[in-house]
Amino acid sequence: MGPDDLAVLLNVADDVFDHPIQPGYAEEFLRDPRHHIAVAIDDGLVVGFASAVHYLHPDAAPQLWINEVGVAETHLRRGLGKALLLRLFDVGRAERCQEAWVLTHRTNLAAMGLYLSVGGQEGADHESPGDEIVGYTFSLIA
Repeated sequence: MGPDDLAVLLNVADDVFDHPIQPGYAEEFLRDPRHHIAVAIDDGLVVGFASAVHYLHPDAAPQLWINEVGVAETHLRRGLGKALLLRLFDVGRAERCQEAWVLTHRTNLAAMGLYLSVGGQEGADHESPGDEIVGYTFSLIA
């Protein structure tokens, strides 16, 4: 999605994002060339999304941080999450990212299964109050 797609983000199923879309924030996100979002649309309604940021370090190749994946409950188990992630990986490659990564809670079995299904390599656990966090990395090098 790009800067002209705000109207698309204003028509979202209730359970796709954690909170209601804020038009000003959404517009700013879409204008920022380092922010990326892919959406799944069913009959004009956004029923899934995945968002990411590509970033640079002074001493390393660009990386793609996967921020979040959300799919409406009515559209679970249809491959939308996988398709959205694969689209973001394409964007990362176009931005010269060699790797993508994401964090999730060890209790989020659906997310862990999704990340493994698209080639994620599980990393070390990290402690978080009340829950363990696990990271996955994805090679974007062809």
